Amino acid sequence: MLQARVDVESSVGLALKRAAAALRAAMDDALRPLDLSVPQYACLEQLAHRPGMSAADLARATFVTRQSAHTTLQGLEQRGLLTRPEQAPSGRALPTRLTPAGEELLARASRDVAGVEAAMLASLGRAGAQRLRDDLVTCTRALEAGNPLDAPPPAPPG
Repeated sequence: MLQARVDVESSVGLALKRAAAALRAAMDDALRPLDLSVPQYACLEQLAHRPGMSAADLARATFVTRQSAHTTLQGLEQRGLLTRPEQAPSGRALPTRLTPAGEELLARASRDVAGVEAAMLASLGRAGAQRLRDDLVTCTRALEAGNPLDAPPPAPPG
């Protein structure tokens, strides 16, 4: 049996991809004056919430490869925004922490990114924004739960 084709005009997945690309572009624009990339910002934000994370943990939390996370961390460390010990206290993981300069830059970056998100969600209102978030979490869980190709096709709109 042949599956229905994706309708590019009504596809939720394509709309989500366009929204993600627009969000990324707006975040890039907001972070550029701070000389930060989105992956660098994501690392700083994660470290603020979970100090001591390893590069491998940061890679998983920021959706990049370990190698990319390592390169990002090296750049942030060279700028004096974070610190890592010369040797791991145990095992091989080097726990990473923000420096005061990193905390200060993150505060500015986080404010700017929050402004981007607020602009993106402004027309939805508080309840609409919460509904969108909840729906996206539900979609994520559905895809993480198993093989999406096993799912029944969605009911037609209307």
